[in-house]
Amino acid sequence: MLQLRKDGGGFDGGDAGSAVAVGQVSELLATDPFKRWRTSAGEHRDTNLVERLLLTALACDVAVVALALLGAYWLRFCTSLARYATPGVFSLSDYAGYIAFGTFSLIGMTAYFNVYDRRRLLRYRHTGERIVKACLVWFLGFLCFSLAFKFQPEISRLFVVLSAVNALTGLLVWRYLFHRFLQHSKAAASLRQRVVFVGWNEESDRLTKSFAADAVHPYEVVGCVPSPASRFQMKPTVPVLGDYSDMGPIFHEQGIDMVMLTDLDCVKGEIVGLANLCEREMIQFKIVPSYFQILVSGLHLESVSGVPVLGVSQLPLDMPLNFLLKRVVDIVGAIFGLLLAAPLIAFFGAMVWLESGGPIFYRHTRMGRSGQPFKIIKIRSMKLNADKEGGYWTVKDDPRRLRVGAFMRAWNIDELPQFWNVLKGEMSLVGPRPESVELIVNFRDEVPHYNARHNAKPGITGWAQIKGLRGDTDLGERIRADLYYLENWNVLLDFHIMAMTFVSRQNAH
Repeated sequence: MLQLRKDGGGFDGGDAGSAVAVGQVSELLATDPFKRWRTSAGEHRDTNLVERLLLTALACDVAVVALALLGAYWLRFCTSLARYATPGVFSLSDYAGYIAFGTFSLIGMTAYFNVYDRRRLLRYRHTGERIVKACLVWFLGFLCFSLAFKFQPEISRLFVVLSAVNALTGLLVWRYLFHRFLQHSKAAASLRQRVVFVGWNEESDRLTKSFAADAVHPYEVVGCVPSPASRFQMKPTVPVLGDYSDMGPIFHEQGIDMVMLTDLDCVKGEIVGLANLCEREMIQFKIVPSYFQILVSGLHLESVSGVPVLGVSQLPLDMPLNFLLKRVVDIVGAIFGLLLAAPLIAFFGAMVWLESGGPIFYRHTRMGRSGQPFKIIKIRSMKLNADKEGGYWTVKDDPRRLRVGAFMRAWNIDELPQFWNVLKGEMSLVGPRPESVELIVNFRDEVPHYNARHNAKPGITGWAQIKGLRGDTDLGERIRADLYYLENWNVLLDFHIMAMTFVSRQNAH
């Protein structure tokens, strides 16, 4: 979603038709910008609730971190660990400055990672991810700080490690309890922003379903209104609240917090008029840029020779530091994976040879990052020359499978040799699953956005796989899952997917 902001010079209404539209909108109610909080839909809403909750979270975070660092001091100098203290045991007053500095620097780091964002008050997973990142960066910074400078008294490295562990554990536990309380309290309804759509299309429908499917989503769709030309691109699945000319009263009666414009066929003056109305009513105005159907997390507004240009720029894995971090994880994981998997590969390779003879490994050309072909390696789970019987995906009870192959595929054992592909740099531990070149020739023309998934290395496992989207399943859903992964990548998401791979067996034929 793109938020439209007005610059200091004002807006140009455009042509005469646009001026009429602006004039019509400007005649709507704009008398009391705070009135919407006192209407039937919003009369019981506490406008300061969010601020109070965020301040409560901040204050409790400070307390938890301070206690964590005090606990680290106690563990380091008041338990059996004290025998390792050099040059001696320090009093609490000696470490008071370090505890204070560590507390406020860690809180500053959590603020830097946007932990105190109202949109995350109901979303523990998003908050937890940022807390982990903040604690990791703080730990590395505090450790480097203690190594680079010589203080009196000295900062114990073990104290720094214990502080990081205590703070991370304390923050995650306290935040979990806090978020659980909010989710089951009456305050949850007040924390959700009430949304109205202008126009209705596939994007509106998809957003509404996404909000409804997530019990902790920070948005609540109240309804929709037609665009100025009274157009809906498809039948709305939410209540139609009235006509476009009734927007002002609708804002007041429904306690609207946000307007999302999905009909981009509106002329410039109509959009400007709606933006001005939202500004007067202190309502957020956002545009769903339906021209960009993919990779929207890389969507940025930039200035080119003074002209604003909207387009897709960098995705998370396009950033060198993220790419390097993922590669390091891949190399370490591939080495350990090969060492641990070697006995399994040998055992199941022998089982394949005993059942059907012939080669135990199956090599096939797949499409890698940026369309580069490579040979993927698997333990053969099909009969010899099974691909000549038809290059289709495996299905349930596929007659081409070996008996041992069914077991291997159910537990992803046939994929173990691909650690070698990862070590060579052809694949990653986590990413979109690679498809055969023959299938891609058809998919890239027939399936929208199919080739966008090749912006990253293919993976042994992936987001689509742990969601059960593999084999003969809905290709559109698989593509959306792969694009979600590319847009939302972080190293914690990779670890989550790897862990879930061991327990997710849906559609593993």
